Amino acid sequence: MDRSQSKYFHTAAKMDEALISLLNEKEFEYITVKEICARAGVNRSTFYLHYENTRDLLEEAAGSLIRQFAACFPIDTQSITDQFRNTPLEDLNYISDQYLIPYLMFIRDNRTVFAIAVANSKYLGFDDVYQRLFRHIFHPILDRFRFPEIEQPYVMAFYLNGVHAIVTRWLQHDCREPIETICGILQKCILGKLQGQNFASAIE
Repeated sequence: MDRSQSKYFHTAAKMDEALISLLNEKEFEYITVKEICARAGVNRSTFYLHYENTRDLLEEAAGSLIRQFAACFPIDTQSITDQFRNTPLEDLNYISDQYLIPYLMFIRDNRTVFAIAVANSKYLGFDDVYQRLFRHIFHPILDRFRFPEIEQPYVMAFYLNGVHAIVTRWLQHDCREPIETICGILQKCILGKLQGQNFASAIE
């Protein structure tokens, strides 16, 4: 269904919101069409006009969230590919304010929905989004820094789970800490720096 051209767009959006809200209360497998319709204020015939089943709605809701999430990264694939090849190693840094601030702003501005999405990432596909972003950004960087291929999945897992943990904790605190603070924490953890020093020298 092309949501942008459908006259039922607003009704469908209500059903998206109803499903995401219900995911905060129970596992997806236990959510019924009846509950979704009641939460969205629509009848069952309207639901089945849009979707065949709850899984169909889930895919639609997940796709919408993922598109919004991915859009906060100002990534030009060809430009990044060229930079990977030509940028000096010391300047090969995508853990910068340019990339982190839009990402963190999106999370803060949509923190209620995003908290639900993170908690239900296995249903909404956010794990796949993270994997794609890290694969397209970090793998080429690791190649430039000559990380052995056998080590790269472990390094990627370290980064992925670390970022996820920091964001999750921020969400648990209702994103009270300033974006600049979280941005700095991410940069320190990922780049291995503390006040201009690496961690090893900082603790000596």
